[in-house]
Amino acid sequence: MASDTDTKKPRTATARWIDFVAWVRRTFTSRLAWTIMGVNLAALAVLLAGMVAITENRRGLVDAKVDSLTAQAEIIANVITETSVSGDAPGPRMDSEGAREVLRRLSQLYVPDETRALLYEPGPRRIADSDLIAGAVEESVLAPLGEDTDDEQGLWRRWEDWIGGLFLSPEERARQDRDLIEEVKATFETGEAQTGLRRGSDGERIVSVTIPIKLIEAVVGTVTYESYDFDELIAAERQAILPFALTAFVAIMTGALWLTGSIARPVRRLADAAREVRLAGGRRVPLPDMSKRRDEIGDMGRAFTAMTDALYDRLDAIESFAADVSHEIKNPLTSIRSAAEILPLAKDDEKRAKLVAVIQHDVKRLDRLITDISNASRLDAELAREDLAPIDMVRLLGDIVSIHTPPDGDTRAPRVTLDPRGLDLKVTGHEGPLSRVFINLVENAITFSPEGGRVQVTVQRRGQPHGHIRVEVTDEGPGIPTENLETIFQRFYTERPTGAAFGSHSGLGLAIARQIVTAHGGHIRASNRSDRTGARFTVDLPSTTRSS
Repeated sequence: MASDTDTKKPRTATARWIDFVAWVRRTFTSRLAWTIMGVNLAALAVLLAGMVAITENRRGLVDAKVDSLTAQAEIIANVITETSVSGDAPGPRMDSEGAREVLRRLSQLYVPDETRALLYEPGPRRIADSDLIAGAVEESVLAPLGEDTDDEQGLWRRWEDWIGGLFLSPEERARQDRDLIEEVKATFETGEAQTGLRRGSDGERIVSVTIPIKLIEAVVGTVTYESYDFDELIAAERQAILPFALTAFVAIMTGALWLTGSIARPVRRLADAAREVRLAGGRRVPLPDMSKRRDEIGDMGRAFTAMTDALYDRLDAIESFAADVSHEIKNPLTSIRSAAEILPLAKDDEKRAKLVAVIQHDVKRLDRLITDISNASRLDAELAREDLAPIDMVRLLGDIVSIHTPPDGDTRAPRVTLDPRGLDLKVTGHEGPLSRVFINLVENAITFSPEGGRVQVTVQRRGQPHGHIRVEVTDEGPGIPTENLETIFQRFYTERPTGAAFGSHSGLGLAIARQIVTAHGGHIRASNRSDRTGARFTVDLPSTTRSS
């Protein structure tokens, strides 16, 4: 027969491309994959929002701009105070024409592009504007016909203002909301310089400084310096951060795709395998091998494999049990059928009586088999339903021994004794099933013991500090053939003493005992006594408490 290597065809580029497209489709239709990418994108959104907040609140940038504007405004205010402010009666006042002339001459030196100087006299009333003096014409770019971007720009600006306002104090937010006239009025009222950061008519951000022009303590006018290049500075800051944002985006998406491949894909493979196991009808299905992974996905894969193997083992056990049951039931049924067919042909009453006895015996044997089979099939459900509880083994075994103690004066029946070697000998388990184990072992020992023999039950702790509880049941019978020390635990295997009635035992007792002990995390084994005068059954069960 050809090997797999010989018969396996090389995959074409088209087939590999189809597999890749299928993998991409499965990846981007996975909820877990979208969850992973969503979480990463949310983290990126927080990063971007933080970047916007940082650039919106560059106090150092704003302070530097305010200091620059203040220095230029103070120069103009000082010159106007020296040349155009007089203290003659009825009080200090500013010469409007002289102030405009000063602003006209100084605007060429101290009012660069993207800035604007304004003069106000009490009122307040604007008396000079550097843009008008220089003959500047305001230019605005109109949107193409049929397109209206005001709503989109307004939404974006409101979002920027909201993000930036999260880190401002209430006083800073109130100062940011006021317009130029309110800023000038505040300067006239307080006699102190005022600053502002507000939106212009076109939505651009304006940084302004208003300086009072005063003689002694009388405010006779104000100089306002405005700068319109703050948005450009912010844009430059954001552009400088953009490469870092792109790098973060690439890193996050790469990590998300890697997580998707290492988490979502194995989980999907396990889900597909689970569906295949369900539809396989008991046929063993190879599961994804995740034994090399040392994370939670690997733990889940190994647990899933162990669970599936246990399921297959249970199915195999059920199938084997059904086959054994069928075989054991067929024997008495065949005997009953043969006796029933011969019964009408019997000539005398003695032969008919023997056939009827055979039928009755096999009916009892069937009843015993069905009862034991029913008990064995219900055992797993019984162990699963009952709650675990601490069991005092000395008390439990003492009750069993007392039940099997022969009445006084009966010297032929075997004597059953208990030898407890220690205190606080407790296990955690189901008392009913464990009682069934030791009752079965004691009754077996009594069956094989000679007249007047002794059955000894010993219980002790083995191992430190917790160790386990060991129970031994020994008899003085003929012992067990060495080749049958393990066979006797198989279902429907029986080996009775000489003279015992055929079919009086189902052969399920020791098999059920092993099933119960194994379910409690213990171990049961058979051996012969060293003096070859009987058999010994040893049961080890996990201990509940420390030795005292």
